[in-house]
Amino acid sequence: MSLASWFRWNEPPNRISQRNPTEMVVETLMMELSWQTKQAEKQQRERENEYRKIKTGVDYGWLVSYPKQSYDISPGERLQLEDMCTKIHPSYCGPVILRFRQLIAEYEPEVQEVSRLFRSVLQEAAEKIKEEEEAKKLARQWNTKNKTSLSLTTFKSRSRISPFISDIKTISEDVERGTQPTRRVWSMPEFRNVK
Repeated sequence: MSLASWFRWNEPPNRISQRNPTEMVVETLMMELSWQTKQAEKQQRERENEYRKIKTGVDYGWLVSYPKQSYDISPGERLQLEDMCTKIHPSYCGPVILRFRQLIAEYEPEVQEVSRLFRSVLQEAAEKIKEEEEAKKLARQWNTKNKTSLSLTTFKSRSRISPFISDIKTISEDVERGTQPTRRVWSMPEFRNVK
């Protein structure tokens, strides 16, 4: 038995699993949410410790042991957020994370507010994606309309349009009946109402 079989050097390297891009987006965004939740919880603890120090004048922070993560998002809310994440295109994953981090830094929310902030960022991105899709759709419709309108310009109609023959009675027509039509100059064609 050779040592190479023990260390598996001869086997090809494992390829990255071919996962659905939507699954990767959901996983990435939800990992960002959980990390930001942990950070917000840590900051909230630090603020509470500072408040206690100021209030009591004594620091007992070295005695306190905190659980790893005491706040957790409810399963229903988690499912809703995951569903919202599926609507995010992979190209928007990075900008969504950046916007979320920017809002976290700007507002410094409490732990309970982090998921609501995340939801608002996802809604904002979904609306932006929807607007861009509608703009692309309108552009495609515009391009197809231009192509069809150009094809209509080459089409010649066999029917003739006579603008002076109509069944609609007008006041000017009644007035003109009483008078004789005047002869026109030779360069202008003469139009007569034929009934």
